[in-house]
Amino acid sequence: MKVSYYIASRYLFSKKSVNAINFISGISMLGVFVGSAALIIILSVFNGFETLVLSMYNTFTPELRIEPAKGKTFDPSPAYFNSIKKDSRVANYTEILQEKALLRYDSGQFIGLVKGVSADYIKGKSLDSMMLDGNFVLQDKKENYAVIGAAVQSYLSVNIKDDFRDIEIYSPKKGAQNSINPAEEFNIKAIHPAGVIQSQQDMNDIVIVPIGFARELLNEEKMVSFIELNLKSPDAVDEYQKEISKKLGSNFIVKNRSQQNQLLYKILQSEKWAIFLILTFVLIIAIFNIIGSLTMLVIDKQKDIAVLSSLGADKQLIRGIFFTEGMMISMIGCLIGLLVGYTFCLLQQHYGFIEMGSTNLITTSYPITLKWMDFILVFGTVILVSLMASSISSRLSVKHIENLRDDL
Repeated sequence: MKVSYYIASRYLFSKKSVNAINFISGISMLGVFVGSAALIIILSVFNGFETLVLSMYNTFTPELRIEPAKGKTFDPSPAYFNSIKKDSRVANYTEILQEKALLRYDSGQFIGLVKGVSADYIKGKSLDSMMLDGNFVLQDKKENYAVIGAAVQSYLSVNIKDDFRDIEIYSPKKGAQNSINPAEEFNIKAIHPAGVIQSQQDMNDIVIVPIGFARELLNEEKMVSFIELNLKSPDAVDEYQKEISKKLGSNFIVKNRSQQNQLLYKILQSEKWAIFLILTFVLIIAIFNIIGSLTMLVIDKQKDIAVLSSLGADKQLIRGIFFTEGMMISMIGCLIGLLVGYTFCLLQQHYGFIEMGSTNLITTSYPITLKWMDFILVFGTVILVSLMASSISSRLSVKHIENLRDDL
């Protein structure tokens, strides 16, 4: 192996042999370099967008959510829920009661989602970046307030600074019969909007209210729709999910963030892997250029092959020389590409010199998130394809070796 490596490195780096073959080898190395760097940069940008989007969702998406396996509501009073509430590992325990309702503001009407939340709902949440207008206030001096989504404000033209107009919420009474006056079939309550929130799409048609207000509106004394949990240690989420799932049994479903937003996670992952496959095909084409450069090298070094064979070198040694050179071309190009890609990503993270070209976006520059698994994935892909390309090329070096020796 040392002999193969020494001769291969001489062929690749020898100053005396700077010719068209070395130039073509350099072009092959450049192709691997560009492909590897492009893969790392593109994957890191997609990771950045994924992190950005998920951070928006995670502000309001709890780490764990307990929901009934059947039906829309359940009773949260049993002892096992109280034990979860008092668990020292739980940082935030929030009861949620939500239902669709008719919203009215002056002459405007809109069907929105009324979400009643208990007092711990905003505990530990950073909401300043999500507030479009006003403040996230649900209760002040025993007065109830609402925080509405951007779509609700847009459709109803809500002015949260107008202290004399409230949002009226209409919810059908349970078991109500048809009556002469349709208003008698609804519970009607008014609440003043204190703020407007703009986050993910499913939060735009929402009206967040205190859970006590929601219970009065929906005539629901003790049932809840969900229980949302956030833990003190994010690393313990998976273990805690399994623990309480076993404790609650088959009547309840405990979902983590990815399970609560399955479609979003699938879209983000499918887009990332689609781009990876496309760029991998480009990288494969660049790596297979090595076959051409090594084939020309074999033709150019036929006399060297004949001499080595005459000196006693077997086919395995000769094949190893050209196999090693092909791997060196790929590895050098790949490692330089990974290094340049890593450096570029760090610079983009710190300085954001490549901007997205719009001032109406959440971030002005392309976001970057580096993951070491991406580096391992790209390096592994290059190794796999390079092994195939170098193996094919090295086989050419031992064809007709007997004839070459006779000619010599």
